[in-house]
Amino acid sequence: MPQTAWRNWAGTASAVAREVHAPRDVAEISKAVTGAAERGLTVRTRGSGHSFTAIAAAHDVALDLGNWTGVVAADTETGAVIVRSGTTLATLNAELDRLGLAMANLGDIDAQTISGAISTGTHGTGARLGGISTQVTGLELVLADGSTVSCSATERPELFAAARVGLGALGVITTVSLQTVPSYVLAAEERPEPIDDVLASLDERCAANDHFEFYWFPYGHNALTKTNNRLPEGATPAPLGRVKQFVEYEVMENAVFGALCRIGRAVPKLVRPLNKLSSSAVSARSYSDVSHKVFVTSRKVRFVESEYAIPRAALADVLGELRTEVPKLADPVMFPVEVRVAAADDIWLSTAYERDSAYLAIHQFTGMPYRAYFDLFESIVGAVGGRPHWGKMHTLDAETLRARYPRFDDFRRVQSEVDPDRRFVNPYLARVLG
Repeated sequence: MPQTAWRNWAGTASAVAREVHAPRDVAEISKAVTGAAERGLTVRTRGSGHSFTAIAAAHDVALDLGNWTGVVAADTETGAVIVRSGTTLATLNAELDRLGLAMANLGDIDAQTISGAISTGTHGTGARLGGISTQVTGLELVLADGSTVSCSATERPELFAAARVGLGALGVITTVSLQTVPSYVLAAEERPEPIDDVLASLDERCAANDHFEFYWFPYGHNALTKTNNRLPEGATPAPLGRVKQFVEYEVMENAVFGALCRIGRAVPKLVRPLNKLSSSAVSARSYSDVSHKVFVTSRKVRFVESEYAIPRAALADVLGELRTEVPKLADPVMFPVEVRVAAADDIWLSTAYERDSAYLAIHQFTGMPYRAYFDLFESIVGAVGGRPHWGKMHTLDAETLRARYPRFDDFRRVQSEVDPDRRFVNPYLARVLG
C-alpha cells in the first residue's frame, strides 16, 4: 500500500493524506471518490511528483494510479490510441514504439503520468506544434458524484476544452485518447553558440526547424542550442555510441554538472566562473534516433523551477531584460535558462491559449537561494502577460490569472457544474482557481 506521506521530486511540496487508495479499475476509482464524498473529504490524484507546485498534494484522500496503467487500444492504421491515466510517458513511449507509433511532440522528461502531463500543460518545443494536450482527442473521467463520463470535441465539448488542461479540478481522468503518428527518426544537432547570434536568428530557426530550443547561461556568452528535425520515412537511426552517450549525458551533464553545482552552493562566489565554465565546456554533437529517445533527456541533478509562457513577439525584450538584471542579483544563479516555443491552441487553461508562445524556464540548484531570482523573473514576464506553467513555481492567484486567461470564468463554470462541492480542490487549486 502506498505511503500516506508524499513529497515531490524537487522537495518543494509535501503532504500527508488521511488515506491512500491504489485502484485497479474504474469501479474502484469511483468507489474511492464516492466514499470520500460521503465523509466530506477531498480527493487528489498523485502522479509521479514531477510538478514543482503542490498541485498533486492530497490532504484527505490520495489516489495512486500505479496499478492503473497500460495501453487499452491502438489502431496502427489511424494512430488512434487509448491509454490508462496512470501510465508514465516512458512506458507509453515504449509501447507506442513497439506498435510503430509515436507522439508528435514531447517534452524532455518522461517520468510523468500521461494524465499528470496533460493536466498541468506539459509541452515540448516547436513553432508549428502544441503541447501534449493538443494530441488528446478524448478523455474519460470519474466525476465528483462517482459517475463516469466521456468527452471529446463532439461529446461534451466544453468539458473537453476544460479538461485537457484541467489541473485535476474536474474529476479523476481514467483514460486518455490520443492521436499519434507513425514512428519517425529525429536528427539532432546540439552545439554551443554565442547567445547574441542565437537571438539574432531566432525567428528564422524556429520557422525552419521542427523543434528548436536553447539554454542560456546567465554569466557566459554562449548558449547551448538544440535543433531536431524529422528524417524521411524509413530513415535508419544513427545514435551516439554508448560510450559517447554515457560521457556526454551521464558524466558531463549529470555527474560533472552536479559536482559544479555543489561547489557553487558551498562557495557562492565561485558560481559565476563555474557558470562560465559550464557554458564553454559544452561540446557539439550530431546524431539521430527514434523520436522519444531524442526528445527525452536524463535529469539527475535536482533543482527548483519556474516557467512562464509569453507572447512570441515579446521574447527578445524579456530575455534582454533578464540578461541585464540577473547578473545584479545578490545570490548567483547556477542553472541555465531554457527557451522553447509552441503554437497557439484552443484549450482554455493552456498557457498557449490563442497565442503563439515562447517559454522561459528558470532554475536554481536545490538548496541555493532562489526567491529573489524567481520574483524578478515573475515581474519581468508579468509585464507582458506571462502565464505560469501550472506545475512549476509561481505566486499568482485567481484574480491575476483571470486577467490572463480569456476563458478562465468558463473553466470555473464547468468546474461548478461537475464538482459543485469542490471535491477535487486542495490549497493550491483554491489559490489559483479561487
